[in-house]
Order: sequence, then C-alpha cells, then structure tokens
Amino acid sequence: MTILEILEKAISLGAADIFLVAGLPVTFKCGGRQERMPDGFLRPGDIAPLVEAIYELSGRDRTNLDRGQDDDFSFAVPKMGRFRANIFRQRGSLAAVLRVIRFGLPDPEELGIPESVLSLAENKKGLVLITGSAGTGKSTTLACMIDRINRTRDCHIITMEDPIEYIHRHEKAIVTQREIAIDTPGYLDSLRSALRESPDVILLGEMRDYDTISAALTAAETGVLLLSTLHTTSAANTINRILDVFPANQQAQVKIQLAQILKGVVCQQLVPATDGTQIPVFEILKTTTAVQNMIREDKLHQLESAMQAGSAEGMCTMDGSLLKLYREGKISRDTVLLSCVNYESMVRKLV
Repeated sequence: MTILEILEKAISLGAADIFLVAGLPVTFKCGGRQERMPDGFLRPGDIAPLVEAIYELSGRDRTNLDRGQDDDFSFAVPKMGRFRANIFRQRGSLAAVLRVIRFGLPDPEELGIPESVLSLAENKKGLVLITGSAGTGKSTTLACMIDRINRTRDCHIITMEDPIEYIHRHEKAIVTQREIAIDTPGYLDSLRSALRESPDVILLGEMRDYDTISAALTAAETGVLLLSTLHTTSAANTINRILDVFPANQQAQVKIQLAQILKGVVCQQLVPATDGTQIPVFEILKTTTAVQNMIREDKLHQLESAMQAGSAEGMCTMDGSLLKLYREGKISRDTVLLSCVNYESMVRKLV
C-alpha cells in the first residue's frame, strides 16, 4: 500500500491512529481496538519509503530524523484530513505513528463533552486546566472550548501547540495559531512573546516544567484566560503537580496564587462503551469560595467532597461520572471497576 492508500483506508475505517512498525502489518486503531491489514508484515525496507512519502506530503525536511532525533509534526492532505505524525526509530529501523484529525472542528455534543466543561470557556480571565493521560482527548476538548470562544467573543486568541491539530478560522475572534519548532522555538518563548501581542485568551499546549508553569501562572494573573493541559488524573493531583515543581519556600505563595486564578480543572479519560465505541468520562472541579479556601489552606483531600456537593454548579467526581454512565447502561460493570479511583467504595455502590 502507498502512504495515500493507507491514509484513505484510515479515514474510511474511522481510525484514530495508524501504526507503521516493522514486523507488524499496517495497523489501525479503531474504537480502542487494533485492526491489522491482511497484506503481510512490514519489513524495515518497506517502512523507509513510507516515511519518505510522509515527509514529501508534509513538505518538511528530515533534519531532526537524520540527526537521530524523533520527529513530531502535522500535515494536511486535501479532501482527506489532517494527520499528526511521529517518526522514530525502534530496533534499528524506522517507525511511524500517525494520529488522524479530520477536517472541521469536533462537535462537543456528538463527542459527549458536557456543557459544564464547555462553560469554563466563558471565563474572561484566570486559569483553566484540562488533564488526563495521553490519548484521552484533551486536545479535542480544548478545540471545542476555543471554538466556543471564537464564535461568541470579540477577542484575540493565541494558541501554542505541538503540533497544531485543529485549524480555527477567524470568526468573531482573531485566532493566531503558533506551532512549536516551526513558528516559535518553544512554549516558554512563545508564552513570553504572547503577552506583548494583546491576547485575551491563550491556549498553552502543555505545562511541562517549572519555567513554563511559573510563566503560565504569571500570565493568568495579567487578566487573560489561559487554557492548558497536564498529564494528571484527578483535580487534587493536578494542583499537587503544580505545587511540586516549586521549591518548598515558594509553595505557600503559589497556593495563594492558584486559589486566586484557578477557575476550573477538568480530568478526563476514554473508556469502552457497551456499543463498542469509546466514551469520555469527566471529573469537573470549579473554583468556588470553598474550593479557594481548600487550595489556600492545603486541604486538597476535601476537594472530592466539594465536587460531590457541587453538582448544582456542574461539578462531579470521576467515580460519580462512571457510576452515572453505568446506571444509564452505557458502560459495563467491569469498565467501571477498571477505571474508577476508589475501587472498594465503587464495589459497594455496584452491589
């Protein structure tokens, strides 16, 4: 198969990812399951021309790859879609994993993203975090939030992405999208520059390290709305992750800072549904006065109770969301137990 045939097949199957790895047939990830093509195993000599074709389609050079580095970039194929490519080496041969990103923006209702998540985009300033493991749909949720702002507010949105996945047209807002390593050297440089570009909303692809997190908190204090991601699995873990990058003598000040600027934390995961698809599950924390006090006074163990009590404000815990989906018949008992946070408590609730 040529690379175009592989991409067309991925689109027709509704695949999320494409794997080109020696010793394995061309493999597509569809609904969380692998579908392997019957054309036989790829050899190292088969992978190299496919990788070369990916570079030709994208119009990029192989400098990073030829230096022995992994290469991560996105490209578009007319009338087909956008693709995020990661090219790397394994066992001495080239390999590639491509994420399929269809043209157009995702429909939050179709994807099951609740209004209580999207409404966080209505904040005019502060910090909103979308968290979860890799591949759980954080970029998609952020794209839906940016689209809502774009359609409803006269503002300037600046995004910093690695790489750009969804393309936003200028609607009511001006949308400036910058790709790391192409338009700007890195997140930190881009974030510092953004503050001189009259931003109203900043999308920071990931808060990776001390310098970026520190700059992000400072940016959120300037009166802009800053959206970003972390690879954490609960609201309490997210706040702890931020605090832990700072020296002990700064953490008290950062707690006060976070209590003032944090508007919400959304933790998400994808779980298998009973109909064979995948369904997103959310934990949603919104910063009420009580939650601000818990952050300021380092009582993060109380956040779960605050989320349970805050359903009227659109809050929920991960276990509460899983239990709701189970009672609606959308996910199985086994899925609930494999995905829940508090196993023993969930077992009692499922009896």
